[in-house]
Amino acid sequence: MKRLSSLLLFAFLLITFNVSANEFVFKDMQGKEQRLSDYKGKWVLLNFWATWCPPCLEEIPDLVEMHNARKTSDFVVIGVAMSSSRDSVVSFSKQLEISYPIVLGDDRIASQIGRIDALPTSYLYDPTGKLVSYQSGMVTREAIESYIRSKARKLQ
Repeated sequence: MKRLSSLLLFAFLLITFNVSANEFVFKDMQGKEQRLSDYKGKWVLLNFWATWCPPCLEEIPDLVEMHNARKTSDFVVIGVAMSSSRDSVVSFSKQLEISYPIVLGDDRIASQIGRIDALPTSYLYDPTGKLVSYQSGMVTREAIESYIRSKARKLQ
């Protein structure tokens, strides 16, 4: 009986850990908190980038287009700028016309999600808040939309 109760406690802790392990809370550059749970029902792409990273800057226009086209329906991008200078992030955000929330990132911010071994790195969460994809390196709008379509077909 004691072993069964220990197993049940372990299972409960495991379930609790899995539910809360996906949640993140960031404060964006506008001072607004960005929480995964606030986007229930939407796909969320969390994109780690830097102003000094050419592939990051190359993928941003695709992310801006996709965010603008789908933000009112089923998709949102949150950018995490892993740069040291707020001024450079503000300048690049204006230059690239980034319309999605930008968080000034650091190791503490990144640790809420996972390891960031390279930039850019993206994490994709499904509408239930489950982490479903991870990409170290550049992503494209076409690849993201194709992935979402393939997952949506499986759910039907």
